Amino acid sequence: MAPPAAPLDSRSAAGLCSGPAALQTEFSFTLPRGYVDSQGVVHREGIMRLATARDELLPLSDQRVRENPAYLSVVLISRLITKLGDLTDIHAGIIEDLFAADLAFLQKFYEKINLDGTSLASTVCPDCRHEFDVDLGSRLGE
Repeated sequence: MAPPAAPLDSRSAAGLCSGPAALQTEFSFTLPRGYVDSQGVVHREGIMRLATARDELLPLSDQRVRENPAYLSVVLISRLITKLGDLTDIHAGIIEDLFAADLAFLQKFYEKINLDGTSLASTVCPDCRHEFDVDLGSRLGE
């Protein structure tokens, strides 16, 4: 009788490797100012998901984007935000009504999570030079 074959990866057989990490596809954020709805309620906490190729391609055929290419980020971001405060039906009209600081925040947040796959950014304290990570999704701007 032949001895059992050795595992291909001895680290995983020994329990040292837990396998591939789960892919995070949704990221929480807090807007610096917040969206004010028609009743005067301010919505600041939200969730943005990662963009797919479809998310980036479909807005290019949108008439508003064809007429004004700067509108691309409004349409794109409206596709990716799945929740903003109590709101779950996020559309371009809501993004249009954001304060400029909030739109700029969401554009940077979109770039960060889609390029790096994380909402963490490395930074350095200007006084002590200590390096640390800041979660861009947590109360940036407060």
